[in-house]
Amino acid sequence: MFTPSSYKETNLSQLQQQIEQTRLAVLVTHGEQGLQASHLPLLLDRSQGSNGTLYGHFAHANRQWQELANGAEALVVFAGPDAYVSAGYYPSKVEDPRTVPTWNYLAVHAWGKAEVFHDAERLLDIVRRLSDHHEQRQAKPWSVEEAPADYMAGMLRAIVGFALPIERLQGTRKLSQNRSAIDIEGVRTSLANSTDPLDNQLAALMRQP
Repeated sequence: MFTPSSYKETNLSQLQQQIEQTRLAVLVTHGEQGLQASHLPLLLDRSQGSNGTLYGHFAHANRQWQELANGAEALVVFAGPDAYVSAGYYPSKVEDPRTVPTWNYLAVHAWGKAEVFHDAERLLDIVRRLSDHHEQRQAKPWSVEEAPADYMAGMLRAIVGFALPIERLQGTRKLSQNRSAIDIEGVRTSLANSTDPLDNQLAALMRQP
């Protein structure tokens, strides 16, 4: 990922926070089947390894898990909020029209090689943890215990789990840092006044140190 030095995010805690806040990641591999990509919800265990370990599962019919089983390196993309930045957001444009639109965004890339497993207990643990995490906001959270045991056993046979220790992390935090203070405030105000929720999220992030 091309990241100018002014936009690099190297704080491990910030990188891990972005991973945890990304609801659906993209896992990319390259192997005998060529380039493969899957959109997956993942869990991060910060306590395992120097950068943490990612946990998730594939549908058994998704052959990409075989690439991981064969030792292929994976690139996992965690995309954060993004927003179009119009050149008109810059107050300095009144005196100097030499400016163009751009895009502000957050992104984290993680690399590593995964352990693939089929063990029912480990698979059930991942399914339970993923469900518990995403059910938190529901009025009546669902749990795996609500499903019949024989049904869950059948569902677990249809998936393949993996644990991916993160060997390398790269983060981009592009929030108009290359602009003057007055232009940064102009972008922040314009995004905060937008009707687009993602624009509002970017505006809030620009107010953080």
